[in-house]
Amino acid sequence: MSRVGLIVNPAAGRDIRRLTGGASVVDNYAKRRVATCVLEGLTAVSEPPDALVMPDRRGISDHVLEEAPDDLTVETLEMLVESTAADTRRAATRFREDDVDVVVALGGDGTTRDVACEIGDVPVVAVSTGTNNVVPTAVDGTVAGVAAALLATGAVPAADATTRHGMIEARAETAGGTQRLSALAAAEVSTQSFIGTRALLDPSDLRGGVVSRAHPGDIGLAAIAGAVECLEPTEPGGVAVRLTDPDGAARTVRAVLAPGVTATVGIESLERLEWNEPAEFDVPDGVVGADGERELELTETTVELTPVPDGPRLVDVDATLSAGVEDGALEHAGRLQSTED
Repeated sequence: MSRVGLIVNPAAGRDIRRLTGGASVVDNYAKRRVATCVLEGLTAVSEPPDALVMPDRRGISDHVLEEAPDDLTVETLEMLVESTAADTRRAATRFREDDVDVVVALGGDGTTRDVACEIGDVPVVAVSTGTNNVVPTAVDGTVAGVAAALLATGAVPAADATTRHGMIEARAETAGGTQRLSALAAAEVSTQSFIGTRALLDPSDLRGGVVSRAHPGDIGLAAIAGAVECLEPTEPGGVAVRLTDPDGAARTVRAVLAPGVTATVGIESLERLEWNEPAEFDVPDGVVGADGERELELTETTVELTPVPDGPRLVDVDATLSAGVEDGALEHAGRLQSTED
C-alpha cells in the first residue's frame, strides 16, 4: 500500500520577523486548513494512498485526523514530541525508515531544511507556510495533495517530476571541536552575536555567505546574490558573495532582505563555486545562519561554506500534474445507471 507522510511545523511563520518585517502571520488554524486540504487532494486518484501525520502539541494533527475524508486511511505517526525543530527531523527520519513514498512538508525554509537533512531520497512536496520561503512554493494544499497522490501511487514516476536541490555545509574548527551546520538555500555569516530565528534588518550586520540558488525574487542573501547573477536551483554548485559598506563599494544592489524590508547592499565580490568547492570566511565574532535562522556562534575562527549536491528531491507540482494527465491517472471509470423501459 502506498503512503504519504505529512509534516506540519507549528512554529513556522510565527517568529519575530512577523513583527519587525512585513510578512503575514500563518497561524495554526491556517495550517490545519492547509493540512486538511492536502488530505482531500489525496482522494483525487482512484485508489488513494494512506496518510501518516506527524504529531504535535498544538492540536493540528488531532484536527487533521478528525476532518480527514471518510474514504482515506489516516494515522498519527508514533514518536516523541518535544515541540522543537527536532520533531520535524525525527518525523522525516521515521518516514525515510518506514518507506513512505512521498512527504508533504508545510513550513518555511527552516522546516524544509530540517526535512532535507533526514529524508534521504524520499520526494518532498514543500508547501510554503513559513517566514523565509525561498525554497517552498505557495501552492494550494489540495493541489499539493493531488501531486503527492500521483507520485505515491506510482502513476507518475518520481524521476519525471522531481529535481535534486543542492545544500550548503558549514564547517568550523573551534576550541570545543568541529562545528557543523547545514543550509538549504543560504548559509550566512553575520556580525550579530546572537542565536535564534531573528531577522537581519540591518545590512551592515551581514558579511556574506554562500547560496545554492540566487534570484532577485528570493529573500535575503539569495536575493542579494541574485541581483547580480541568477543561479537556478537545478544548476550545479553555488555562489559565494562577500559584502561591504555600500558607501565605499564599487558595486551596490537593492535587494529584499526580509518580507517588507529592502536595503542597499555593497558587493565586495561574487564568485561561482563548483560542487564541493569551499569558500572561507573569517569570523572574529559573529554567527553563521542557515536559511534565515542564526544557529552557530563563532569567535576568532574561519568557517568553510561548501555547496554540496546531496540535497532533497523536491517535487515539481505542475510537472507532476501534467504527467498525471498524460497517464490518465485522474480519469475515473464512469458509473452507468441501467434503466428499465
